[in-house]
Amino acid sequence: MSEFSSQDRRFMQRALQLAERGRFGAHPNPMVGCVLVRDDDIVGEGWHPLAGEAHAEIYALQDAGSMAEGATAYVTLEPCAHHGKTPPCCDALIAAGVSNVVIAREDPNPKVNGQGIARLAKAGITVRTGLLQDAADLLMAGFLSRVSRGRPRVRLKIAASLDGRTAMASGESQWITGAAARKDVQRLRAKAGAILTGIGTVLADDPALTVRDTEINPHNRQPLRVILDSRLRMPASARMLALAGETLIFCRESDNAVELGEAGAEIVRLDSDSDSIDLVNVLEQLAGREINDVLVEAGPTIAGQFLTQRLVDELVIYQAPKILGSETKGMATTPGWERLADGLSLNIIEITPVGDDIRITAIPSAD
Repeated sequence: MSEFSSQDRRFMQRALQLAERGRFGAHPNPMVGCVLVRDDDIVGEGWHPLAGEAHAEIYALQDAGSMAEGATAYVTLEPCAHHGKTPPCCDALIAAGVSNVVIAREDPNPKVNGQGIARLAKAGITVRTGLLQDAADLLMAGFLSRVSRGRPRVRLKIAASLDGRTAMASGESQWITGAAARKDVQRLRAKAGAILTGIGTVLADDPALTVRDTEINPHNRQPLRVILDSRLRMPASARMLALAGETLIFCRESDNAVELGEAGAEIVRLDSDSDSIDLVNVLEQLAGREINDVLVEAGPTIAGQFLTQRLVDELVIYQAPKILGSETKGMATTPGWERLADGLSLNIIEITPVGDDIRITAIPSAD
């Protein structure tokens, strides 16, 4: 007999749906949802909407009021047991008199890591864990990557023609895909803690790398803009430096650092034995800044480096119904693979029409 009933699953599924409402504001915290149930009826719901605000459990308790006493709490992540920007959620659940807590997954964060569960159990509350954990893990994949692997989750976005070309020989690339696809990219940006590109893209396109859609970004939270610029060729006049949000430049040479610093950029110099910047070091540095998810929007050189080094967790490829021809730039610059077996195999997760284009979501196959 399963430890969890169909009712348990239904209520946890609802908690997961609520958690997803924090996808554009919870960063760097994980997305968490909470449902309070008495006599098989939901009496309180909550989710973590914005970093720095109350957690999901607190909103659910406020929603339930006195009905929280004796209730079962369904939470997508172990309630916190430490004082951060808000008090411990496990203490709030105990004070409210809940009798049972069902948790999708334990929190690997060293500040929690079982302490919330232990405190609840010590107070006499029945705790069960592991319900719909796979779904919860998918929802908070970036947070889990940062805490467990020491690096953010990397999503590589590519806009290409049907024949896999991303720019003309001149560098012209705006716009291969249509307006609907570009709006969809705004959602990817809003979910990211950082957007990463290379100096080549900056010099060619002078991009903003911002979330401009106020419908999905009402708080104007801008992801960190990350530029890989080995020789520090970034112009102080780049328009992103005058926009809301922060710009971080990784380089190997720092002759232009003072001028760029005055323009609003932060410069981090990384030593390297090669002409390129160590991508693993970059990701570790970003994890240290509590970045959970990185969206890579770069040219074929950097895209190829991320793919070749097996640092991409997910690819999102927008393909337009166009043929650009052979004298153009491809999706990724890779080593001279000679055999089919040398290439990178992908598992396609989803193919979705987006306006006149299609969006392909894929993950690299396990080695």
